[in-house]
Amino acid sequence: MDPAREASDGPTPQGPRELLDASTDAAAVVSAAGVVLGWTRGAEALLGRPAAEVVGASAARLVAMPDDPARVAGVAARCRAGMGWNALISLRHRDGRSLDVDLRVSAAFRIGEDECFLMSARERRQQWSVGQSVLDGFLTRSPIGMAVMDQELRYAWLNDTLERFGGVPREQRLGRRLSELLPGLQAAAIEGLMRKVLETGVPVTDYEYLGWSWADPHRQHAYSTSFFPLVDADDSVTGVCYMVQDVTERWTARRLLTLVNEAGTCVGTTLDVLRTAQELADFAVPRFADFVVVDLLEPVLSTEGHGAWLTDAGPASVEPVMRRAGMSSVREGCPEAVARIGDRAAFLPPAHDMNLLIDGEPILLPVLDPSDDRWVTEQPERAQKIREFGMHSLISVPMRARNTVLGLTTFLRSLNPVQFQPDDVLLARELVARAALCVDNARRYTREHTAAVTLQRSLLPQALTGGTALEVASAYLPADPTDGVGGDWFDVIQLSGGRVGLVVGDVVGHGITAAATMGRLRTAVHTLADMELPPDELLAHLDDLVLRLSAEKSDDETAHRSTAAFLGATCLYAVYDPVTRRCAMARAGHPPPVVVAPDGQVSFPEPPAGPPLGLGGMAFEAAEIELAENSLLGLYTDGLIEGADGDMELGMTRLGNLLARSGLDLSTLCTSAVRQLVPVPQPDDIALLLARTHALGADHVVSWQVPVDPAAVADVRARATRQVAVWGLDDLAMTTELVVSELVTNAIRYAEPPIRLRLIRDSRLTCEVADASSTAPRLRHARSTDEGGRGLFLVAQLTDRWGARYTPDGKIIWAEQDIP
Repeated sequence: MDPAREASDGPTPQGPRELLDASTDAAAVVSAAGVVLGWTRGAEALLGRPAAEVVGASAARLVAMPDDPARVAGVAARCRAGMGWNALISLRHRDGRSLDVDLRVSAAFRIGEDECFLMSARERRQQWSVGQSVLDGFLTRSPIGMAVMDQELRYAWLNDTLERFGGVPREQRLGRRLSELLPGLQAAAIEGLMRKVLETGVPVTDYEYLGWSWADPHRQHAYSTSFFPLVDADDSVTGVCYMVQDVTERWTARRLLTLVNEAGTCVGTTLDVLRTAQELADFAVPRFADFVVVDLLEPVLSTEGHGAWLTDAGPASVEPVMRRAGMSSVREGCPEAVARIGDRAAFLPPAHDMNLLIDGEPILLPVLDPSDDRWVTEQPERAQKIREFGMHSLISVPMRARNTVLGLTTFLRSLNPVQFQPDDVLLARELVARAALCVDNARRYTREHTAAVTLQRSLLPQALTGGTALEVASAYLPADPTDGVGGDWFDVIQLSGGRVGLVVGDVVGHGITAAATMGRLRTAVHTLADMELPPDELLAHLDDLVLRLSAEKSDDETAHRSTAAFLGATCLYAVYDPVTRRCAMARAGHPPPVVVAPDGQVSFPEPPAGPPLGLGGMAFEAAEIELAENSLLGLYTDGLIEGADGDMELGMTRLGNLLARSGLDLSTLCTSAVRQLVPVPQPDDIALLLARTHALGADHVVSWQVPVDPAAVADVRARATRQVAVWGLDDLAMTTELVVSELVTNAIRYAEPPIRLRLIRDSRLTCEVADASSTAPRLRHARSTDEGGRGLFLVAQLTDRWGARYTPDGKIIWAEQDIP
């Protein structure tokens, strides 16, 4: 029955029986005089009293409490007002027991002249009640340690769990403070938190700290503690309750993640094998161990080796050798007493050999006993050191990465009294695994970098010579090893007629690909220079070569990516002629050369820049300047002038000022300039090529105009023979006579005037015949029946080399002989 609805709609005058039939509860109709007028079956079932026994009788004998007329009058007044009334009261069952029921008076109404009340009752469900003994048993055996502290922070109560955590009996705790039982900073901190809770009434939860467990004294445990104020009826704080939970596993997992995360930032900061090994040792001490040694296999430390000794396939035929690569200790002098970096060392616990590295499983010795017969027999010196420095617990973890064994890392404890536990093995394994990847990366990088540096240095010129035309010196500074080798190169090329070609270039990118590309370009420049091409044409052909290299396809995806990453190069090519003291040059996106005149005046002649090699579609232009004798010509790469500020113009000014210094030989000047401009390693290679110019005077060069008449050959041949004799080169007179006769005769017969003969004496004797024809002679191999066609063949056989070069007015056929 809904009392709210009954109160709002009002009762309908009905008899007690109809009202009772509408109720499904234990209900009754009681008059204002307290007589029961109606009784439901639910009421019969609740109190065990049939209707015949109750109806017409007084309701007071059903209530297990004294009769209270004033209370009945108050209930009647509330019901008349439509408010109803309910309470928890006790009713008497027929068998005499008392029942707690929720009694509700729902409505007041009249039956005839009598005022009546409708009542309903439901038995209050029996609730589980905890007796003091049950509650004490639960608190005592709870897995959470609990204690109650009074206002003086003295123990008033504690359970068995807390007693087991601390190992101090209950009798010694009660009435005493925590700081009296466990003196130390941790106890003081905990009391400070409890005092704060007493003063503020604000709980403190999840305060974690490290402590010791009486049940496990060899292992440090982590505890989480919460503090709550105890409040009485008037809201006054009368004490503190604190609860302690062992969270060692959670703390260990968090510690593992934290240390591993920190190791990721502290170990492997460089691509250096020894540095990485030392970083591992430094990181683990004293965070994890008191003494750490990292021993690596010799092939791992070698820049020329092929990797580690062992793989999953098993051991090699040669017994491996390990060397100390890193170590750290909390004890002063301990590392030096064991071994030094680079020494042969193999810290293997007895009963284990190199198969430990193959198995790859860590070794845990919670208690390290140097008096064990195996230590005394197999490693007596090490056993003595273990006793001397108090090492008592050990973990050895093989270093493996990518199915390759690299070495062994050993962690030991001495000052730290806590023994290593199985959880510590997980942490050690993770630290070593991360370090092993860094060591393997460093090993691979070192091998690749060494190969790239070796390749690059083998491709650079081993010795430079400028003949009598130039005095040359060079300086090359490789890039910072972390950035990889670059593709800078330089060269000095001997050309015909005493001329010298100077070239400097810079390939885009780093690594072996850049070094290999540099070697291909340097070879191409040599080939094109031997073809006697002018600087602008040489760069045009070189540009075509770079375009072809960039367009090369490969079936190997890795090679394809490395080739596709190559975008181009910059280059400057210059040709100096000591006879005319003219220097022709062209550049492809390269910085201009620097020229220091004999009086110290610095200039930067700027031939048209031209696009970098590999872009294509644009022409290159050459420019020509005249250089006074003893001028200094400098060719360089951009890394030399960029500097830390990246201001290339300022860098060019600094370079010019350094090269303008006098009193230094060329080699010293070159090296000093590089060191002052680049005092620290840079991310790019640096190359500087210096050349001091010389001129060939009239006593080294003679020339004659040749008439277009076969009869003139004899006269020209005679003049050349006499000039060779004047120069004191009588041993070359016969060969020179034959060469002049053949070249002049061919020019008169096949070429166009004007024809000119020139002899040049520098480091070699050069014979040149110039004409106005653009048709080059062709070397023939005459048959035995041919009457001619053997002239150039004889010239090629008798001289060191010969060739042809084109000029704006025609061509020049030349032949060179070494001066004995």
